[in-house]
Amino acid sequence: MMVNTTSTLKRGLLALALLFVAALVALAVYRFSQRFFLSYNVTNLQGLAILSSPTPMLNAEGTPLPTVPVPGPSGPTPQPWDGASRVTVLLMGLDYGDWSKDREGPSRTDTMILFTVDPVAKTGGVLNIPRDLWVNIPGFEYGRINTAYYLGEAYQVPGGGAAQAILTVEELLGVPINYYAQVDFYAFEKFIDIIGGITVNVPEEIKVDPIGKGNTVILQPGEQTLDGPVALAYARARYTEGGDFDRAQRQQQVIKAIRARVLTPSLFPTLLSRAPEIYKELAGGIHTNMTLEQAIQFAWLAQEIPEENIRMGAIAPPDQVILTKSPDGSQDVLKPIPDKIRQLRDNIFAADISPLSRGVNLADLMKSEGARIAVLNGTLTEGLAARTQAYLLSQGAASVTTGNAGEILTVSKIIDYSGKPYTRRYLVELMKIPENQIFYQDNPSGEVDIVVFLGNDWSNNNPMP
Repeated sequence: MMVNTTSTLKRGLLALALLFVAALVALAVYRFSQRFFLSYNVTNLQGLAILSSPTPMLNAEGTPLPTVPVPGPSGPTPQPWDGASRVTVLLMGLDYGDWSKDREGPSRTDTMILFTVDPVAKTGGVLNIPRDLWVNIPGFEYGRINTAYYLGEAYQVPGGGAAQAILTVEELLGVPINYYAQVDFYAFEKFIDIIGGITVNVPEEIKVDPIGKGNTVILQPGEQTLDGPVALAYARARYTEGGDFDRAQRQQQVIKAIRARVLTPSLFPTLLSRAPEIYKELAGGIHTNMTLEQAIQFAWLAQEIPEENIRMGAIAPPDQVILTKSPDGSQDVLKPIPDKIRQLRDNIFAADISPLSRGVNLADLMKSEGARIAVLNGTLTEGLAARTQAYLLSQGAASVTTGNAGEILTVSKIIDYSGKPYTRRYLVELMKIPENQIFYQDNPSGEVDIVVFLGNDWSNNNPMP
């Protein structure tokens, strides 16, 4: 079949766009496996309806799953992106060992990394999620977060393992996830070699094992230039004193190194001239539900964000998790500390520098999030909730409902259910809500994003007409 030059170039530009995205969000800093579950295809996730299994099916820990239909999530259908709203992407790598010849059944996620970009504030963030985090897996039960993908595949939920993993992370962090992205380890290695390797500052001596036999490399402390296979092995290495948490730091180190290399001014013309070749070599190893236009738009946005505006973090002990055992005592797991995890999320999703350094109006940022706000009157001042509702709507709030708090409050408080950081920050600053009156909770109904309880402090001192 003949392929016209325009089509080839267009696909080549897509490959370049995805590579720029990879440079910023590290599509390849996971513990890559022999291959990912799909090659690149610009399409929505597909899945089958959930059916009863005729024979007992084991979960990732070997426990029989129920043989009745289990509700599952719909596949993540990407919405058109306007280029101005916050974008969040879940990056997933599957367990390398799950594809060994003596293993059967679906894989688990070995690594999850959440990436976010705020086009208005020109900020980005990267959050590593550990695989042993003990969480609720919607439609199933509590388990390690790395089993969400397995269950989605095993039970053929709509959208498969990727959709189940996305839903699980959304519930954990309280943020919507717009897109997913995957790249296999061959594409990563080839990409690193295409850009001429990456330079990292190795903090201590470390043994890394590139894919294959007899390839062990000992990296010495100091600045090192790594080719594709060694860079992959460096990002995958786990057996250090800090285990997975050291690996998260190395992954983020690789993110910065890739980005720095790709954004070298002298490199872009070379990538552009080799677009068809690069596409041919890499397209089979990249999978995402972003369209061509979204990928290119996203890529240009990525390269515009200054490095100092990119925040990175990892959910790790002792701040965000507690090292403990599963309820039956059979597994070592990480018990989440929800408030601390969501504080970390907010530090990454809403960098303090964003509204201040760029002069962006906080009300505009609040408006862009489209949060659903509930205002509850906790005072004896009649009509206070209605007046507050009118004021917030006049400031650009998308949706505000009212009601009574059921108690008299001296000090106003706020509950954040969904991770709308700019909306929460706007309300906190507007109402001067103290830090100890800001709470983070899950809201299974999903009817509101933020609830504000009005106290006498707001009744006595507010800017409303």
